[in-house]
Amino acid sequence: MGEGWCTYATFGGPIVMVGFGSIGQGALPLLLRHLDVPRDAITIVCPDTSGRAIADDNGVRFIAQALTPDTLRAVLEPLLGRGGGFLVNLSVDVSSHALMEVARSCGALYIDTCIEPWPGGYTDPSKPLSERTNYGLREDILALRAAWGGQGPTALVAHGANPGLVSHFVKEALLTVARDVGHPAAIPTNREGWARLAQVLCVKGIHIAERDTQIAHIPKRRGEFVNTWSVDGFVAEGLQPAELGWGTHENGMPAEGAHHPTGCRAAIYLKRPGAGTRVRSWTPGEGPYQGFLITHNESISIADFLTVRDDRGMVAYRPTVHYAYHPCDDAVLSLHEMAGRNWRPQPAFRLMNDEIVHGMDELGVLVFGHARNALWYGSQLTIEQTRILAPHQNATGLQVTAAVLAGMVWCIENPNVGIMEADEIDHRRILDLARPYLGTMTGAYTDWTPLDDRGGLFPDPVDTSDPWQFANVLVQ
Repeated sequence: MGEGWCTYATFGGPIVMVGFGSIGQGALPLLLRHLDVPRDAITIVCPDTSGRAIADDNGVRFIAQALTPDTLRAVLEPLLGRGGGFLVNLSVDVSSHALMEVARSCGALYIDTCIEPWPGGYTDPSKPLSERTNYGLREDILALRAAWGGQGPTALVAHGANPGLVSHFVKEALLTVARDVGHPAAIPTNREGWARLAQVLCVKGIHIAERDTQIAHIPKRRGEFVNTWSVDGFVAEGLQPAELGWGTHENGMPAEGAHHPTGCRAAIYLKRPGAGTRVRSWTPGEGPYQGFLITHNESISIADFLTVRDDRGMVAYRPTVHYAYHPCDDAVLSLHEMAGRNWRPQPAFRLMNDEIVHGMDELGVLVFGHARNALWYGSQLTIEQTRILAPHQNATGLQVTAAVLAGMVWCIENPNVGIMEADEIDHRRILDLARPYLGTMTGAYTDWTPLDDRGGLFPDPVDTSDPWQFANVLVQ
């Protein structure tokens, strides 16, 4: 543990980190600061050796090894041992389901930042669209939880910034709205309580509203995909179908919308990629903007978590939930170029970090439709703040690694509750742990709606009966 930092937890077993890209490289120093754990108990497993120097500088063992269905157990089981370990999955193209099974068989805790398939799971053209969705990946993990009976070593799934941290922002936003509209509420203790609170407040929907304004002194080059976090991860999720939790206030399905035939039925998908689907939203720093409806696990899990059912089991209330992501400007240009290549990724990738000269990542949730119209609640973290707080990352990365750290501590404190989603755990504990790394935490009300400034030179069709219809949010 680094001197001068608060110890969040003590952990005596082996920690195995799978993947060591931008998030792994940023997470390692935070773990060493706040976990009382021997450095020689930590092992990194990653096929890409670009981060080896960071591991070496921190006195952590690095194994250059790709994990496949054939090598997974042979590599990981000796490292985790039999009981008392922690498997930290920060990889891409390694099945979360498979890693969770390894962790459970070794009696180890588990955490990841999203539910990953094996290579091709997101983009295999032979698969139906519904099978390339995050809905399908989540249903697979829920089936695994049912098979395990809700017991065993804790496995916290999809607990990065988003998915993950934003689920805790939603709860804090609901409590804030309740207080400010004269309906103060005790903190609910279960899913039903949170869902009833959202229903009573008449919340129609939630945008995970993010605007990344970080800029670099090196401009994007032709044939290069530039981003402030994993390029592989962003490209993969951008090429999945757009997905959103589907609310009970909606008047009609989008023309390209489709329901899933099985599962929780909390979400729909669109028959086009998220990277090619734009939506209207709002953040305090940017004001109104158009973002991309990139699929994320939280769009489904939050909508499912906040569903109210009647005595017959029928859905009585559910908010519409989706991501509205405006990445850094160079990433927007990269997406535009990739679309022109018929969605074939560029031959060169670059992750912006040391070359960033200014900007922030504004990540929060826009909770709308209630008596105060809309509340944005979340983190405004600048690159300048980031560089003071932590090494080896930018503002986008630190919001993720702070959530990984907080989630790991929660798992250590709650070691035997089986598979859990971010929506199901103590949001105040997570926010207390992550807050030192989130910059300015902001709650801001706005009168903006998706109907603002819709006339002018090119008026488009709108549903004036309700400004918060998804038909008004979607950019046609």
